[in-house]
Amino acid sequence: MKFPKVTVVLVTAAVLFVLWDQNREQPEPVDASRLANLQANPVELAQAVDWLFDQIPKFCRDAGGAGEQAKHRQACVSAAEARTSSCRRMLYERFPDPVATEAVFRDITLTAMECLVPRSGLVQ
Repeated sequence: MKFPKVTVVLVTAAVLFVLWDQNREQPEPVDASRLANLQANPVELAQAVDWLFDQIPKFCRDAGGAGEQAKHRQACVSAAEARTSSCRRMLYERFPDPVATEAVFRDITLTAMECLVPRSGLVQ
């Protein structure tokens, strides 16, 4: 029987990658105050999108209203989390990096909310 060199190399590379990923410095989560003065202190698009996606439970609570039951809210969160990769890709394609104005951040927020928690059939 032949020794599986390629398999050993691939498994070793995978283990090294996992060890490297666990030992590298993790970025700190973005605080809402960091997004307050974007003209003086622009933020990377990835940081803004990460902060928005952390707000999914709040979006679902706001979309459902105060009288909604917890199971409907949890279903909303689960559905929104299932859409995160496609919404993230759409936001990266549509908006500039870095985010340097309040108007751009507002547009990103509204677009992300509509993508993550669509409110079809709601008449305002």
